[in-house]
Amino acid sequence: MAICPNRLYANDYRILIDAAEVVFGSGVEVVFANNLRKTSGSNRVLAIGKRSGGEIRLPNRGKHGSYFVDWILARLTPANELAAFVALEVQTMDTTGTYKPEVLRLRKGATSVGPSVAGPNWENVNKRILPQLIYKGHVLRREAKCTHGLFFVCPEAVLNRIKTRLGDKLLNYPNLQPGSITFVGYDLRGTRSPRKLSKSSSFSTTVDQVANAFVSPTNLPPVGSYEDAINDALSRLC
Repeated sequence: MAICPNRLYANDYRILIDAAEVVFGSGVEVVFANNLRKTSGSNRVLAIGKRSGGEIRLPNRGKHGSYFVDWILARLTPANELAAFVALEVQTMDTTGTYKPEVLRLRKGATSVGPSVAGPNWENVNKRILPQLIYKGHVLRREAKCTHGLFFVCPEAVLNRIKTRLGDKLLNYPNLQPGSITFVGYDLRGTRSPRKLSKSSSFSTTVDQVANAFVSPTNLPPVGSYEDAINDALSRLC
């Protein structure tokens, strides 16, 4: 599973090309800021994000700060005017602890490093990214030129955990629309290094579906689970 976000930008930013072709049709040309002036025509999609013009900030939420969008894919006219756009969020995996000591030992020639204190922080992804997707989805829904909503790109393992968190009641909306959220999972395939990054799954729903699933009491543990946990703690303490 990819942990470093840069790993999802393999194959010359294939995730951006995949999303642009879904939204704007096959054969579009995805260009970056440093090459924009060298291109022309109506088949161009400008990728705006880190190392390509900078991430675009969403409007402030009163006194409580604002969010950035990882990538904007902007369809341009021959006169370099905005015709339409779609937004992308990219997320890999949060970890607890650090695996730096193990990496340093491997770089020094170690063939094994033993157990590590680092590990995946699944719940932090859920509780941090889902509220952001809901907020950004609502903001983008009001934009006249954002007719295909928001794309969320992540490793397949992360996407599976998000599906578990949201439950199995999400309705699929294959025809993208304002307010859509399209979840796209990618996997590392093969055994040779570097392993190839490939799209493994995709489904689209709406920001309302995600918001309702996030706050609905689904996938709850059995009744009495907290009581059992407290009694277990008491048995160890008394």
